[in-house]
Amino acid sequence: MRLTEQQARIIKAQVVKEFGREAKVLLFGSRVDDEALGGDIDLFVETNHPPEQALKAEMALYAGLQRELGEQRIDIIVHRAGSPLQRVHKEALRTGVELE
Repeated sequence: MRLTEQQARIIKAQVVKEFGREAKVLLFGSRVDDEALGGDIDLFVETNHPPEQALKAEMALYAGLQRELGEQRIDIIVHRAGSPLQRVHKEALRTGVELE
């Protein structure tokens, strides 16, 4: 995983701040591959929030991460727990690493 421990802690703390402790966050994509170079930070967040609340939390999460991590390319995929999984959700769940 190509995040420092500090970056992982910051991400998890921001997810908890915006989505609550019950939210699950995974890092997926190129940053999971220790051999890859570059790449954006791809995050999968699973929540029980209703759609309107989830959107507000997602925007606040993005802003908080930019503030705490410095300017980064960050993609956030939010999935409502129990709703149908799209292809990107399945890929994130299959290949992602949960941040704890």
